Amino acid sequence: MTPVELSRTVLRAVRRAVDDGELDVTVPGQTSVTPPGPGGCGDYATNVALQLARPAGQPPLRVAEILRERLVRTDGISEVVVTGPGFLNISLRGTETALVREILRCGHRYGHADRPTGRLVQLHAPHEVRAVVVMDAVARILLSQGALVRTSCAGRPATEWADILGVDIDAYGTLDAPAPLDASVRPVPAAPDAPAPLDVNVRPVIDAYGTPDAPAPLGVNVRPVPATPDAPAPLDVNVRPIPAAPTDPTPLGRDAARWALLHPALHDRPRITADHLVQRESNPLFRVRYAHARTRAFTRNAADLGFHAEPGDADLRGTQAAVQETVVPDTPDTTVLRHALADHPRILQAAAAHHAPDRLARHLVTVADAVLPFLAAVLPRGAEKPSAAHRARLALAEAAGAVLAGGLSLLGIDAPEHL
Repeated sequence: MTPVELSRTVLRAVRRAVDDGELDVTVPGQTSVTPPGPGGCGDYATNVALQLARPAGQPPLRVAEILRERLVRTDGISEVVVTGPGFLNISLRGTETALVREILRCGHRYGHADRPTGRLVQLHAPHEVRAVVVMDAVARILLSQGALVRTSCAGRPATEWADILGVDIDAYGTLDAPAPLDASVRPVPAAPDAPAPLDVNVRPVIDAYGTPDAPAPLGVNVRPVPATPDAPAPLDVNVRPIPAAPTDPTPLGRDAARWALLHPALHDRPRITADHLVQRESNPLFRVRYAHARTRAFTRNAADLGFHAEPGDADLRGTQAAVQETVVPDTPDTTVLRHALADHPRILQAAAAHHAPDRLARHLVTVADAVLPFLAAVLPRGAEKPSAAHRARLALAEAAGAVLAGGLSLLGIDAPEHL
């Protein structure tokens, strides 16, 4: 059960409680499930009981207990515990296996909308490099969530913004000063030995008057309905991050420059330095791309060893190898990694809703930092034979790699197979 499915399950529990007469509230349109906070337990937690307590006229703990009784009988849920003032902490059956299968099935499109929503979004940015790059990334994320997007810029984008940074803009200019149109009809000029003007010898009804030497001015023959007083005003700028000026990011190249512009929050000034090119742990972009490259390398190494990914329990510990004296160390706890992967669809939705690609960039750093320590336990060591645990760990690593690759693609950044 994915977080989105669990959220729907919680809302169905609320609806059943309302139908049974135990709660007198309006069923909310949506509710969120998140990893448990301090003092919580299980796989996910929700504060829906706290939200409904006041309109229901009942204490939060009573509302939580009403919902707990219904949730615990749901297929796929193994336990529901009420903690604190009324938080519902939910443990799922086969959570990791279902999550990994879903990610591997969707690949880079994990977290994307199933179908277009029909929603049209117009993005308009000032003529500034960071604003244009942010708009390009926001457009990609909105498209992933099923929206139709049109982008425009207040002025003609610099050539290097497209050639180096890879931005793609649908239009530029404003209603007051539209971009100049190129001539679409260019007749061949008359040659120096063009024939002399013709004498009039036929006088039918004609379409035009004048001579080649002195053509008559064309009258108005297209009269559109004039714009009404309530015609739409010029587009307002709705993508306006703190500018990158005066530093030019293009010398960093496409990947590093886009990361430098997209990773900071929109209200923070980006740091345009060569540090984004350095291959070391202090560089978040390097960690994200390195983590992806490592997951791809482990898939190739596993194929060389004769086994492949198969979702299952990756937390099996202390596996005995074929040689008695060899013991595989305990695998790192995968809870943080699983929660980060499960949270990816919500992050994409939030990034689209708030036009904030920095949320996606920071989430990719979280996924990378969670998967890198885990990779050491993916492959067999020494004389150990590949087991079900190794196949499950490889599947979890491949799922993390798919999320990293998909997220980088939405930011317009390459996800290398080798690094």
